[in-house]
Amino acid sequence: MDNVITSLRALTESVVIRLQMISYEELDSFIEERQHLIDELNQLKLTSPFNPAQQKELQDIVQADSVILARMAALKAEAADWLQHRGQVRTQRNAYEASYTPDSILLDRRK
Repeated sequence: MDNVITSLRALTESVVIRLQMISYEELDSFIEERQHLIDELNQLKLTSPFNPAQQKELQDIVQADSVILARMAALKAEAADWLQHRGQVRTQRNAYEASYTPDSILLDRRK
């Protein structure tokens, strides 16, 4: 059980150190690997409960969650901004690519 906790700690620390430079793909792979380790810990917990030292170490690992969640929220906001900008560009482009006949003329008026 200690080796799984150690792996979880090492994985979490490696992500926290690189958190400002990490891409969403790396964060996604971190989450998948972390979930695998947590599932393994849950299976081991059924056979033998955590001792106080292991509980303390797990609590220390969980404290990094707030920093990781903040980065995930920043990446989510960045993606939302990009999607919104893309939608605006598409709307503007579609205004000129609408269903006009090929021989028609489009005149813009300045306001």
